[in-house]
Amino acid sequence: MKYKLLGRSGLRVSELCLGTMTFGEEWGWGNNKEISRDVFTRFSEAGGNFLDTANFYTNGTSERLLGEFMGQEREKFVLTTKYTLTTNPKDPNASGNHKKNLVQSVNASLKRLNTDYIDLLWIHMWDDYTPIDELMRGLDEVVRQGKVLYVGASDTPAWVIAKANTMADMRGWNPFIGLQLEYSLAERSIEAEFFPMANELDLSICAWSPLAFGVLTGKYLGPQANEARLKIIDEPWRVHYLNERNQKIAQTVVEIAKEIGKSAAQVAINWTRQKSNRVIPIIGAKSVEQLNDNLGALDFELTYEQMLRLDHVSSYPVAFPHNFLSRKEIRLNRVGDFLEKIQAHSHR
Repeated sequence: MKYKLLGRSGLRVSELCLGTMTFGEEWGWGNNKEISRDVFTRFSEAGGNFLDTANFYTNGTSERLLGEFMGQEREKFVLTTKYTLTTNPKDPNASGNHKKNLVQSVNASLKRLNTDYIDLLWIHMWDDYTPIDELMRGLDEVVRQGKVLYVGASDTPAWVIAKANTMADMRGWNPFIGLQLEYSLAERSIEAEFFPMANELDLSICAWSPLAFGVLTGKYLGPQANEARLKIIDEPWRVHYLNERNQKIAQTVVEIAKEIGKSAAQVAINWTRQKSNRVIPIIGAKSVEQLNDNLGALDFELTYEQMLRLDHVSSYPVAFPHNFLSRKEIRLNRVGDFLEKIQAHSHR
């Protein structure tokens, strides 16, 4: 296990993050306490120190289990949790990014996690009811109170991040140091806006669902996968990934995995890791065996040719204005005869 600096901070985090949405059985498909503990222990033994949870996960059980598992070794972990999503659907203020929900969520998470502070607090997703200045001022206050050390944003538009960090810098508030976004061979659209923004603002990107909810492992390929498909037919959020494009991508992932003697999961995780040094995959596991397989991605790298094959099969339509600005004739109009002679800064 190697370590990365998280965004514009000096915080050292492991190159893989352990997602703990599977810690707890309240949602019908998670791990029991014993398996959750085994997964946590194995990740720690492998050098992993970066943990991700949320107050919403398994109705709070994920946080409670993490608090118990860390125990006296709390200080060695970089603990992240989230707030935004509702903890009481009948209470209009039990959700959102406003200050009231922020304060009550942080206090409740601290109790469940059995800790005095949270290393990194994410907003779980963008709440378009809360003004950006209220959000950033509120986050700055919980940092100044010592309850939170750093803040980040999950599932939030790029323009919001840019405006929020600019506002924070101008007013002396704590800015976002990282983003948590869906990113995988099946979902690459963040490359157009978020990658350049992350480079410009010095943000890390924690990639959730790098295996596209298991589709990229190939387990839904072929006639033998019909039973697996039937198990998720009533899960719209997962069935969404079972489409012709993603099945074609999964087939290529499986082919490369067989060629190099690795698992499909390892290939898919490594593609995500190698696309940008700023990306930190968030891995989840239903067993220690599954976690060990994911950790095996750290033992090798995909070749340039293998990356190109995966890039090609997972290509996606780039939205305006990027598709317009990247056309050669448009680029020539911007720089005249100097297209090949101007050396741009590497971060751009």
